[in-house]
Amino acid sequence: MSTRTTTADERLRRWRLVLGGGDAERTGRALTGADAGMDAALGALYDTGEGGDGKDGGERRGGLGGSAPSVARWLGDIRGYFPGSVVQVMQRDAIDRLGLATLLLEPEMLAAVEPDVHLVGTLLSLNKALPETTRETARAVVRKVVDDLEARLSARTRATVTGALDRSARISRPRHRDIDWDRTLRANLKHYLPEHRTVVPERLIGHGRTSRAVRKEIVLCVDQSGSMAASVVYASVFGAVLASLRAVATRLVVFDTSVVDLTDALDDPVDVLFGTRLGGGTDINRALAYCQSRISRPADTVVVLVSDLYEGGIRDGMLKRVAAMKASGVQFVALLALSDEGAPAHDREHAAALAALGVPAFACTPDLFPEVMAAALEKRPLPLPDTG
Repeated sequence: MSTRTTTADERLRRWRLVLGGGDAERTGRALTGADAGMDAALGALYDTGEGGDGKDGGERRGGLGGSAPSVARWLGDIRGYFPGSVVQVMQRDAIDRLGLATLLLEPEMLAAVEPDVHLVGTLLSLNKALPETTRETARAVVRKVVDDLEARLSARTRATVTGALDRSARISRPRHRDIDWDRTLRANLKHYLPEHRTVVPERLIGHGRTSRAVRKEIVLCVDQSGSMAASVVYASVFGAVLASLRAVATRLVVFDTSVVDLTDALDDPVDVLFGTRLGGGTDINRALAYCQSRISRPADTVVVLVSDLYEGGIRDGMLKRVAAMKASGVQFVALLALSDEGAPAHDREHAAALAALGVPAFACTPDLFPEVMAAALEKRPLPLPDTG
């Protein structure tokens, strides 16, 4: 068989898998073996047509129905047919399209899924409904995702933030015993006097004398409304990492229409996550009032608000609090999301109002977050993502 024939056959095979084999498909391509199994798995989730049991105009939604065993088999099938990244997307679609969220209350079902950030968000939204038989399995799933995120993000976060703290701690008029001679010499090489074979240090750079003391305070103020699930997961992990740095005092506050301070649980992000309550309304003004009341050293404090800015409280009060904190010396950061998905739907009027106060609101990926924190700690312009 020629290469051209093989390529054409492969192209036809892929079109057949994409189109799903309905009456309008007309590829004439039969599927066998693993291809047939893959097609059945895709069809159970994505095939639509008339005469089914769906709720929208007779829409048919595969053959999974409400049967936990058949769903468990389907979950096993897709893990065998597709790579992990595709499995996670299909699981997410299944939760939305097939109503699998309620089936996740069963431990056997939960053990069959591929853990990821979005699954954790779904479990947290079901937190209060989880039966005791499922709770330990749910914690194990959340623990795996959190451990994976910490392994991916912690080393770079610690290194980046610690570097920023060291730079911000250097002093320009140090006592003799506090002079950093290596950095001082490098900073003054242009003042080298060849006739005297020496450097005249016009600017001294010193070590911070409080290297073991708390030098900065970070407040993470995180919206726990339903749309912010992934942001809550990432913020909890970053909160735990930042709390492990001795030179930083980290506070984690989550809010909807009420405010919960989870700082005492920061040694274990899993406990933090199960202390959240996804869903409900939003009162940003109330949350910022609480955070403001806990700030003791404004000039050494960074407040990070993670919210889509849909304010259900007092809009003018929210903006006045941000302005007051900035006027007192607080470095204020507004993140529309802390996730890999980019900017979500958000209140553009509030975002523009914050920008007018000198607080740009933007979506931040987990990989960018350490750089954002470093810039805020050093009081330099934030590394805004390229949205062009």
